[in-house]
Amino acid sequence: QVQLVESGGGLVQAGGSLRLSCTASGRTFSTYNMGWFRQAPGKEREFVAAITWNSGNTYYTDSVKGRFTISRDNAKNTVYLQMNSLKPEDTAVYYCAAVRRGSSWSLMVPTTYGYWGQGTQVTVSS
Repeated sequence: QVQLVESGGGLVQAGGSLRLSCTASGRTFSTYNMGWFRQAPGKEREFVAAITWNSGNTYYTDSVKGRFTISRDNAKNTVYLQMNSLKPEDTAVYYCAAVRRGSSWSLMVPTTYGYWGQGTQVTVSS
């Protein structure tokens, strides 16, 4: 089992930056693929970015490519989401999620993941 805790959300003006962190409990973090999702009011949870257990592969939704960067530090049990050039449409609750490596399901699909954090609010003002 793994427990996930997100931090780093907040209020920022359009064009600004935030870095989200997600720290996992346990000693097996390096065996998990990690993802970031977001959910705006009245909308479904959507994929943002994902990274494989060894940082060998990263994936992004088209709307954040070139602006967001996912990374991880297995020694610190932490995955990051660096968000630059933020837009009002990036406003949402951001969740990190974990799935043990070896899953054949797409990392872009929420149902692939078995573990979720509680979420952190990101608000981008215009």
